[in-house]
Amino acid sequence: MAARRVERPLPSHRNEVWAMDFVSDALFNGKRFRALTVVDTYTRECLAIHVDHGIKGEQVVDVMDRLLFERGCPPAKIRVDNGPEFISRALDHWA
Repeated sequence: MAARRVERPLPSHRNEVWAMDFVSDALFNGKRFRALTVVDTYTRECLAIHVDHGIKGEQVVDVMDRLLFERGCPPAKIRVDNGPEFISRALDHWA
């Protein structure tokens, strides 16, 4: 039997919840790439897209540092899955 999903409360203002995720695709020549996306879940604004052939936890931290500088404040919550880039020591130390 599948576990029931817990309803998450909807954010009520900007910078309350940022969602981060990865997408991947391939170029015309078959070379793979990954894109880190960061979205404010209240405004639906894409705050960052970082594209590379491989993205490590340290690069995720660099993107977050840049966002904090640009936005002037951290989000109240960051929503991620349990992908390897998000469970890295670098991101743990940053948080």
